[in-house]
Amino acid sequence: MDLQGFGHLLLSGTWVTLQLAFTSLFFGLMLGLAGAAAAISPIAPLRWLATTYNTLMRGIPELLLVLIIYFGATELIERITGSFVEINAFVAGVAALSIAFGAYATEVFRSALLEIPKGQREAAVALGLRRWDTFRRIVLPQLWRVALPGLGNLFLVLLKDTALVSVVGLDDLMRQAYVAAGFTKLPFTFYMAAAGIYLILTIISMQVIQRLERWANRGYQGARA
Repeated sequence: MDLQGFGHLLLSGTWVTLQLAFTSLFFGLMLGLAGAAAAISPIAPLRWLATTYNTLMRGIPELLLVLIIYFGATELIERITGSFVEINAFVAGVAALSIAFGAYATEVFRSALLEIPKGQREAAVALGLRRWDTFRRIVLPQLWRVALPGLGNLFLVLLKDTALVSVVGLDDLMRQAYVAAGFTKLPFTFYMAAAGIYLILTIISMQVIQRLERWANRGYQGARA
């Protein structure tokens, strides 16, 4: 892929996009699990905290969240330290996308947790399993099986939302396409090339998600048969 000498830039931008997506996915999943645990907790302040986080983050556009974190964190550090420190665009993007993804993942995990029969955890306690062993061996395998379809859809949205971070200067796929289009005066060519790459990434992701769903359901499907 040459594209008048800018093909390698689109490929490097694609690599940055993938790094951003998977890093945000990791932290977003951690936030989602923590948020779901807090949402179903018997401790009222934790439930209130999870509800507040969910409501706020799902109500703020991801682009605005990127800008708030990128510029707001810089201003906050300057007020605390008295010196200007520019926040890395990648770090700001990961923070914003992880927080947004985590808010939606919280609901997916919460619904999945509620679908797991409570009697299974009670049986684990009766057998003498510790809380962590119960979660790792009984709850978590079923949690992934139930939550995977919803998480897969969220990841596809996350993958495309990475383009929003280009507004703060991250050299991702969208930013490189914008630079190439401006330099060559061929916006249609490079934006269509970027669209094609996003489409390929989405198709590959969908195939991987489907394989993961089949893997997660292998024992369950056999038991139902």
